[in-house]
Amino acid sequence: MIRERIQELASAYREEFIGIREHLHAHPELSYQEYETAAFVKAQLTGLGIPFVSMADTGVVGLVEGVDPGSRVVALRADMDGLPITEANDVPYRSTRSGVMHACGHDVHTTCLLGAAKILSETKADWKGTVKLIFQPGEERNPGGASLMIRDGVLDNPRPAKIFALHVHPGLETGRLSFRSGMVMASADELYITITGKGGHAAAPHLTSDTILIASQLVVSLQQLIARNNNPFNPSVLSITSIQGGNTTNVIPTEVKLMGTFRAMDEGWRFRAHELIRKQTVELVAAMGAEATIHIDVGYPFVLNNEALTAAARLQAETYMGAANVETTELRMGAEDFGYYSHIVPGCFFRLGVGNRARGISANVHTPVFDIDENAIAVGMGIMAWLAVSVD
Repeated sequence: MIRERIQELASAYREEFIGIREHLHAHPELSYQEYETAAFVKAQLTGLGIPFVSMADTGVVGLVEGVDPGSRVVALRADMDGLPITEANDVPYRSTRSGVMHACGHDVHTTCLLGAAKILSETKADWKGTVKLIFQPGEERNPGGASLMIRDGVLDNPRPAKIFALHVHPGLETGRLSFRSGMVMASADELYITITGKGGHAAAPHLTSDTILIASQLVVSLQQLIARNNNPFNPSVLSITSIQGGNTTNVIPTEVKLMGTFRAMDEGWRFRAHELIRKQTVELVAAMGAEATIHIDVGYPFVLNNEALTAAARLQAETYMGAANVETTELRMGAEDFGYYSHIVPGCFFRLGVGNRARGISANVHTPVFDIDENAIAVGMGIMAWLAVSVD
């Protein structure tokens, strides 16, 4: 059976692809700078005899054709970029690039997709359709590599009927997967606010428009705005994460800058909230005697897992892994540019367990000590191949 064959190949290629992951981990590249990573992916696909095209500068798209290639088209996606973090792990495959690290597991995602590509290539006489392999840049930075890949036609010629992606989950033990239907992760928009007013001596605030006080009022006001205008059953978060202004104890500054993030899981509420935030910012600051400019950098939409597709994928994952090893993913307010794909074609974004508490492998993503139990590599590449051929 094809399932047993995929499992055998995933096990047989375990060490090879652990080596690939360690190579990628040691050579991370920042968003939209993944030139060496893309070249490595192309070399691997070339070695497998898989045709590919470049897209969105550093993106790569390959095609593996099985029996009757036009009968069904499935896409598998991996992201390739690292983060601006200095790695603190003392491991042989530690990042060789100061200030850059695969701290979100994109090296794992790329490795699993390459492994799935090899498995699919070797079993193509045993499954129907075409599998599109999407290696995308820039998941960590706006506007999101997914949006650029879509702009350049990644979902066309041929158009997939469904798309899958996995993401490492250090809180989930290796050998386990988790799925969730419907809303999975939030949209993410960046807020940039500048308050400009009359500065002056801190001992004479009546002669100034106190920009620090105004900024403080605005932070509280925006929290109230979101809390009192959003349905409490509709997840949404606004966080002001930076206030910059002034540099001494006795001067009220003429300018204060604020930055923050706004998250939502409803596109209608998301853009209504943008208008409310703009209006509140400008009018409150004006009422207190200063001026405000605001820029909202619109980021990724929320990730929407198609319910029918996710149910089918979970069932096949249970067949592959055993039902006891498949869990339900928790709802998260983090963001992922897979959301772009999921609003165009039915998508399923699921989690790959990479933790091993017994070995002390449990650090969260986006930290300098993030790492994985590399036994997860065989699981990831196998399940990607299996879902690609089994879910109809």
